[in-house]
Amino acid sequence: MALIDENASLEEVQAVFKNDHFATDACGCRVVEAARGHAVTEFDITPGHRNEKGGVMGGAIFTVADLAFAVASNVGESVTVSVSSNIEFMSAARGEKLIATAEVDKNGRTLAFYTCYVTDELGTPVARATQTCMHLQK
Repeated sequence: MALIDENASLEEVQAVFKNDHFATDACGCRVVEAARGHAVTEFDITPGHRNEKGGVMGGAIFTVADLAFAVASNVGESVTVSVSSNIEFMSAARGEKLIATAEVDKNGRTLAFYTCYVTDELGTPVARATQTCMHLQK
Protein backbone atom coordinates (compact mmCIF):
# COMPACT_ATOMS: atom_id res chain seq x y z
CA MET A 1 0.00 0.00 0.00
CA ALA A 2 1.24 3.45 -0.85
CA LEU A 3 1.74 6.14 1.75
CA ILE A 4 -1.21 8.53 1.80
CA ASP A 5 -0.35 12.15 2.42
CA GLU A 6 -2.28 13.84 5.23
CA ASN A 7 -3.39 16.51 2.72
CA ALA A 8 -4.58 14.00 0.10
CA SER A 9 -7.94 14.79 -1.43
CA LEU A 10 -10.89 12.46 -0.90
CA GLU A 11 -10.56 11.40 -4.54
CA GLU A 12 -6.88 10.48 -4.02
CA VAL A 13 -7.74 8.40 -0.94
CA GLN A 14 -10.61 6.71 -2.80
CA ALA A 15 -8.22 5.81 -5.64
CA VAL A 16 -5.82 4.09 -3.21
CA PHE A 17 -8.57 2.14 -1.45
CA LYS A 18 -10.22 1.15 -4.73
CA ASN A 19 -7.49 -1.51 -4.66
CA ASP A 20 -9.14 -3.05 -1.59
CA HIS A 21 -11.11 -5.27 -3.93
CA PHE A 22 -13.03 -7.29 -1.37
CA ALA A 23 -14.41 -4.20 0.39
CA THR A 24 -15.03 -2.11 -2.73
CA ASP A 25 -15.84 -4.64 -5.44
CA ALA A 26 -17.37 -7.59 -3.59
CA CYS A 27 -19.06 -5.66 -0.76
CA GLY A 28 -19.70 -2.32 -2.51
CA CYS A 29 -18.07 -0.15 0.18
CA ARG A 30 -17.33 3.50 -0.54
CA VAL A 31 -15.00 5.91 1.25
CA VAL A 32 -16.98 9.10 1.96
CA GLU A 33 -14.69 10.90 4.45
CA ALA A 34 -10.97 10.55 5.03
CA ALA A 35 -8.56 12.34 7.33
CA ARG A 36 -5.74 11.43 9.66
CA GLY A 37 -7.37 9.46 12.49
CA HIS A 38 -10.91 9.70 11.05
CA ALA A 39 -12.84 8.03 8.24
CA VAL A 40 -16.38 7.25 7.16
CA THR A 41 -17.27 4.40 4.81
CA GLU A 42 -20.63 3.07 3.69
CA PHE A 43 -22.45 0.63 1.46
CA ASP A 44 -26.01 0.20 0.24
CA ILE A 45 -27.51 -3.00 1.62
CA THR A 46 -28.36 -5.46 -1.16
CA PRO A 47 -29.74 -9.01 -1.09
CA GLY A 48 -26.14 -10.21 -1.45
CA HIS A 49 -25.31 -8.76 2.00
CA ARG A 50 -28.07 -10.69 3.77
CA ASN A 51 -27.82 -13.97 5.68
CA GLU A 52 -30.39 -16.76 5.73
CA LYS A 53 -32.40 -14.95 8.43
CA GLY A 54 -32.69 -11.81 6.29
CA GLY A 55 -30.29 -9.72 8.38
CA VAL A 56 -27.05 -8.19 7.18
CA MET A 57 -24.24 -10.76 7.35
CA GLY A 58 -21.75 -10.13 10.14
CA GLY A 59 -18.88 -10.31 7.67
CA ALA A 60 -20.36 -7.46 5.65
CA ILE A 61 -20.75 -5.35 8.79
CA PHE A 62 -17.16 -6.11 9.76
CA THR A 63 -15.94 -5.24 6.26
CA VAL A 64 -17.39 -1.72 6.27
CA ALA A 65 -15.90 -1.15 9.75
CA ASP A 66 -12.53 -2.59 8.75
CA LEU A 67 -12.33 -0.34 5.69
CA ALA A 68 -13.11 2.77 7.77
CA PHE A 69 -10.38 1.77 10.22
CA ALA A 70 -7.91 1.12 7.38
CA VAL A 71 -8.52 4.55 5.89
CA ALA A 72 -8.38 6.40 9.22
CA SER A 73 -5.19 4.64 10.30
CA ASN A 74 -3.29 5.05 7.02
CA VAL A 75 -3.97 8.67 6.03
CA GLY A 76 -1.00 10.77 7.14
CA GLU A 77 0.83 7.79 8.67
CA SER A 78 3.50 5.33 7.67
CA VAL A 79 2.00 2.13 6.31
CA THR A 80 -0.24 0.78 9.08
CA VAL A 81 -1.54 -2.76 9.55
CA SER A 82 -4.11 -4.27 11.90
CA VAL A 83 -2.87 -6.47 14.73
CA SER A 84 -6.20 -7.00 16.49
CA SER A 85 -9.87 -6.38 15.81
CA ASN A 86 -12.97 -7.04 17.89
CA ILE A 87 -16.57 -6.43 16.89
CA GLU A 88 -19.75 -6.42 18.93
CA PHE A 89 -23.06 -6.61 17.11
CA MET A 90 -25.63 -4.37 18.78
CA SER A 91 -28.81 -4.59 16.73
CA ALA A 92 -30.13 -5.40 13.28
CA ALA A 93 -29.99 -2.73 10.62
CA ARG A 94 -33.41 -1.24 9.87
CA GLY A 95 -32.42 0.98 6.97
CA GLU A 96 -31.00 0.45 3.51
CA LYS A 97 -27.41 1.63 4.07
CA LEU A 98 -24.63 0.88 6.57
CA ILE A 99 -22.29 3.67 7.65
CA ALA A 100 -19.04 3.09 9.56
CA THR A 101 -17.27 5.93 11.37
CA ALA A 102 -13.75 5.25 12.66
CA GLU A 103 -11.96 7.53 15.12
CA VAL A 104 -8.52 7.25 16.68
CA ASP A 105 -8.57 6.79 20.47
CA LYS A 106 -4.80 6.95 20.95
CA ASN A 107 -2.12 7.24 18.29
CA GLY A 108 1.32 6.23 19.49
CA ARG A 109 4.63 5.97 17.72
CA THR A 110 4.24 2.25 17.03
CA LEU A 111 0.72 1.24 18.10
CA ALA A 112 -2.60 3.02 17.67
CA PHE A 113 -6.08 2.27 18.96
CA TYR A 114 -9.35 2.95 17.15
CA THR A 115 -13.08 2.64 17.72
CA CYS A 116 -15.50 2.30 14.84
CA TYR A 117 -19.27 2.60 15.12
CA VAL A 118 -21.52 1.14 12.45
CA THR A 119 -25.05 2.50 12.06
CA ASP A 120 -27.67 2.52 9.36
CA GLU A 121 -28.86 5.78 7.78
CA LEU A 122 -31.70 5.88 10.33
CA GLY A 123 -29.18 6.06 13.18
CA THR A 124 -29.73 2.50 14.40
CA PRO A 125 -26.59 1.33 16.27
CA VAL A 126 -25.59 -1.86 14.45
CA ALA A 127 -22.07 -2.61 15.73
CA ARG A 128 -19.02 -1.32 17.56
CA ALA A 129 -15.54 -2.44 16.54
CA THR A 130 -12.28 -1.78 18.33
CA GLN A 131 -9.00 -2.12 16.50
CA THR A 132 -5.33 -2.04 17.37
CA CYS A 133 -2.81 -1.35 14.65
CA MET A 134 0.92 -1.07 14.16
CA HIS A 135 2.65 1.69 12.24
CA LEU A 136 5.40 0.08 10.18
CA GLN A 137 8.63 2.02 10.09
CA LYS A 138 9.84 3.19 6.71
